[in-house]
Amino acid sequence: MRIVVTGPAEAATPLVAAALAARLRARYLDTAELYPARVRPGGPTLGEVWLEALALAFTRERALVASSGSLSRARRDLIRARVPGVVFVELVVDDQAAPPRRSRWRRAKPVERPAIEPLAGDEPGVRIADDADLESIVDRIATVLTGGAG
Repeated sequence: MRIVVTGPAEAATPLVAAALAARLRARYLDTAELYPARVRPGGPTLGEVWLEALALAFTRERALVASSGSLSRARRDLIRARVPGVVFVELVVDDQAAPPRRSRWRRAKPVERPAIEPLAGDEPGVRIADDADLESIVDRIATVLTGGAG
């Protein structure tokens, strides 16, 4: 079982992924922890180091649920190329219900949300509405991923 739970910051993706990992008896990984403090000039980029660390984590664990912020299609394709069998769970937040985000410096003007590239029909994974309590959301995800046996 190789699962990456993605979504915008307001979706509480790490919380949902950790609860899903507990439900499925899998290890949980917050992919934000995979970024190195710095990289050598002329060496691999932060993104390349992150991708390598993520691939390594999936090879070391039989059952792993990882959390990540929203991922572009290109980044998901790179992950799929390195981690065979990975499934993405995209948490979908209603734009009307989500409060505007403020920058970390508390500017008066809200920060623009980056454009999200939703999972496409040809990608292995599911889109789940983040519109209920944590247990209900995890139940929905587990049911879809296990074919109702979860």
